[in-house]
Amino acid sequence: MLQLANIMSAVNSFVWGPYMLTFLVGTGAYLTFRLKGIQFTRLPAALKLIFSCKSRDECASGQGDITPLQALTTALSATIGTGNIAGVATAIFLGGPGAVFWMWVCAVFGMATKFAEAVLAVKYRKVLPDGTMQGGPMRYISDGLGLKWLGWFFALMGCIAAFGIGSMVQSNSVAVALKHTFNISPVATGIIMAVMTGMVIIGGIRRIGKVTEKLVPLMGIFYVAGALAIILTHLGSIPEALSLIFQHAFTPASATGGFAGATVASAIRFGVARGVFSNESGLGSAPIAHAAAKTDNPVRQGLIAMTGVFFDTIIVCSMTALVILLTGAWKSGQTSSALTSLAFETALPGAGNLIVTIGLCIFAYSTMIGWAYYGEECIEYIMGIRARMPYRYTFCAVIALGAFQKVGFVWDFSDTMNGAMAIPNLIGLIGLSGVLVKETQKRLEAGTD
Repeated sequence: MLQLANIMSAVNSFVWGPYMLTFLVGTGAYLTFRLKGIQFTRLPAALKLIFSCKSRDECASGQGDITPLQALTTALSATIGTGNIAGVATAIFLGGPGAVFWMWVCAVFGMATKFAEAVLAVKYRKVLPDGTMQGGPMRYISDGLGLKWLGWFFALMGCIAAFGIGSMVQSNSVAVALKHTFNISPVATGIIMAVMTGMVIIGGIRRIGKVTEKLVPLMGIFYVAGALAIILTHLGSIPEALSLIFQHAFTPASATGGFAGATVASAIRFGVARGVFSNESGLGSAPIAHAAAKTDNPVRQGLIAMTGVFFDTIIVCSMTALVILLTGAWKSGQTSSALTSLAFETALPGAGNLIVTIGLCIFAYSTMIGWAYYGEECIEYIMGIRARMPYRYTFCAVIALGAFQKVGFVWDFSDTMNGAMAIPNLIGLIGLSGVLVKETQKRLEAGTD
């Protein structure tokens, strides 16, 4: 087993090495150029769409299973997760404060990628025999590019990856946090989370959409409010924190306290890597949710989709990063969620650790709900509707098992599967970029509001 773990770790290092990260960010840069910087010119309009009636039931038009807003919150439920708490901290620990800058760069280009994914997902989606929608990379790769085998490969990797990154590692993260803070048994945590997840996902995408529409805003406000309270009490230190971010994005960060120091190459590598894992742009997961939206305008849904990267990385991840830098916790030598907990507890004694623990639990739970749907749609593409219910029950069982397992191997395995999802998805985005540009121009000229 140890040898298998070492092999998987080596494979994962290659899959998520500099070539893959360059491919991801490079695709975002290419799409930004082709779409004439749509994430800059249309972001205000995109944010406005979220609060318009066209994102809700009362005037959402077109076929679909859930409202455009519910599609966004379902995608965000899977995107806003442990990466926003543990991932940001790890990026700073390994890459220094400058890693935050490269997370932002990744997010800026990722917005164009997410826009493209959602547009193509809605354009090439299909209505299944039971009347529900199915869309995502497997559909636009197969029907748009005509590469059915590659679409099938994406779906296979997606349904497998969901058991790891969307199930076992999430329940394990929650189990560890609750054991440390409240001394709750991991077995009990696993069973409770499996039941809670099952109560939502057994009802399908419509129930998922209704739950995430309420859960995602609440969990985001809860965590951001705690971070904002700390930031407001450290207003005088914000210029220094921002200076650290921009300075060490281009110059090495020297060792200080428990911080071992970091090169510029490390800042770029870990900033981009954690940025990608946080907002999932290019992985091909979020467009599966956006394909279910009730809309007759792919570009409108694309604009709504790209705000997900803005909320996830520019808002939530930035809040975590600022708390870590403003409190000086980044020099402690701690990493992952322990670093974030230390930062919050330093500023808010007695409450800080509680905020992080509760935030971690809610974020992980929402991730499981979102990824359950992604995995289900992928297996459904391969095996048909008959595979839907068995997959849901299996997913819940894996949640329970993951809570008390050592999941280092599962992390590496899941990361490799995510990389295997990203490669065909990026091929699809580049190959269909001409279709994307024409569709975008046509819809924008006609108006998206």
